[in-house]
Amino acid sequence: MGVGMILDSIRLTLNQIGDGRFRRVLFMGVGLALLLLFVAYAMVVFGVQWVTPDSFALPFIGEVTFVDELLSGASLLVMMFLSIFLMVPVASAFTGLFLDDIADAVEEKHYSHLPAARRLGFAENMRETLRFLGVLIGANLLALIAYLIFAPFAPIIFYALNGYLLGREYFFLIAARRLGRDGAKGAFKSNLMTIWAAGALMAVPLTVPLVNLTVPILGVATFTHLYHKLSRA
Repeated sequence: MGVGMILDSIRLTLNQIGDGRFRRVLFMGVGLALLLLFVAYAMVVFGVQWVTPDSFALPFIGEVTFVDELLSGASLLVMMFLSIFLMVPVASAFTGLFLDDIADAVEEKHYSHLPAARRLGFAENMRETLRFLGVLIGANLLALIAYLIFAPFAPIIFYALNGYLLGREYFFLIAARRLGRDGAKGAFKSNLMTIWAAGALMAVPLTVPLVNLTVPILGVATFTHLYHKLSRA
């Protein structure tokens, strides 16, 4: 399964974690994710206040004037709960916009003997980011149902699902820089179990608050190393 390759890729990534380009992408990805969640909450509050009346009368109670405030407060609690599950997928998707910067930083330090890879470009990155965002959010929301139905197996479902999604996305994007889309698909299929196992290890920090925000950076860097190791093998 290439366990040695995976562990060595993680080791090399952690050794480079202080790279300035890593920090810049982290701050930009998290900042954009927070902005999106804030805008989403503002739209929810606006919608609640728009559809609910300012006041209405109840028998034996009289006029009630705090309904929209109550619903707005409830919507805040709901958004805070959902953000626990959505913050990482959203931040991960936004980090995809800056994937080239992380991959370039890794390759310049460890694989400088290779020709420069094709940068995906903003338009292609944006398309892949939006697609990945939709898949991540949809899959993790559906997984909430699976967690309730199969509660004893919730950890296995979590790591298997997110491991596959993270592994597939990061490896595919890294491989596409040098092999093109068709070549990346073939490389993914040929190394599915190794990539899935690496993705599952990348999913472990998802359960650690704050640390989980570094997963996109760690994932891109780790799969850059893993791609080159698999290519040599």
